[in-house]
Amino acid sequence: MTESPEKQQAAPGRSRLRRALPRPPHWWPLPVCIVLGAACGLSYGLLKSPEYAATSYAMAVVEKGADPSAAIGYAQSYGRLATSDATLSYAHGAAGEPVAALRAQVLAETSPDSPMIAVTGTSGDPHRAADIANAVIEAVIVNSDHVADATGVKLIQYTHAMTPERAVSPSVPVGTAVGACAGGLIGGLVLLVRPRRKGWTVSAQVPGPASAGEPASSGDRELVR
Repeated sequence: MTESPEKQQAAPGRSRLRRALPRPPHWWPLPVCIVLGAACGLSYGLLKSPEYAATSYAMAVVEKGADPSAAIGYAQSYGRLATSDATLSYAHGAAGEPVAALRAQVLAETSPDSPMIAVTGTSGDPHRAADIANAVIEAVIVNSDHVADATGVKLIQYTHAMTPERAVSPSVPVGTAVGACAGGLIGGLVLLVRPRRKGWTVSAQVPGPASAGEPASSGDRELVR
């Protein structure tokens, strides 16, 4: 089946048009990915609600006659119990959050060198974040008092969590910068893995053969792949 004369005449025209259009540079994915990443980071910063964090501290102290080194070990144990269901069930009333929500809003940290426990509460409300941290640390202290006679170690509240003034979630400029950096990284990876164009040439200095009585000279030769 042969093509009509109109199609045969249009085909060379389309071919000439494709040759006339400039081809984009081979590195075009890099700026495109940077712009897309910056746009995503900007959207995240604008749409994400601010999140606040407040931290309360407790310290493990030993009673008279107990091993002083036991304070650090018990501080780490109580730190792991701070996010347990038993502790969160006791604290959810004062925190004003259900137990299921507290699991994602409480973080407990301890140090191998200090008998200190840090409990951080997070929330979209700064006052609620402080309430969560104080409620959980108080619940841990109450639980430690129940077994203080047997362990010889008790917890005391070191500092109360204060209402935070600034959010800990990324701001709009930070989110935009992080998105642009991530986009640049992705664009660089695309340039590394994408196939090269056919027919690209590389110019290199290749030593030419030395003739009799003449020193060896180098000439420009073009390697074509």
